[in-house]
Amino acid sequence: MTSYFNNLRLKLSMPEKNGKKIGLFRTICAIFGGLIIASLGMTLLIYIIPGTPGETIIIPIILNTFVWASLALWISLSASKWIALKRCFIPIIIISILLIILYNL
Repeated sequence: MTSYFNNLRLKLSMPEKNGKKIGLFRTICAIFGGLIIASLGMTLLIYIIPGTPGETIIIPIILNTFVWASLALWISLSASKWIALKRCFIPIIIISILLIILYNL
């Protein structure tokens, strides 16, 4: 079982032969990973900005599309599929932990 995951990680971490094609895997990771990270980040921004949530929701709504596009570009320009997965899941985990901490305060 461990060798299967190790082989999968090695297969995903190999750089692409042709850097001109983004590929379906990285495109899907970029679209959905960028959307989830941007949404969680904007939710975190609502908790960080002082004021009532009704007043502070304007800024995250305006910034959401720019952040989503920037994150999707950042994820899609990764060298391998493994890096694309790490660029999706590591920020999601960090922002989720920060949201849990701020929500429980």
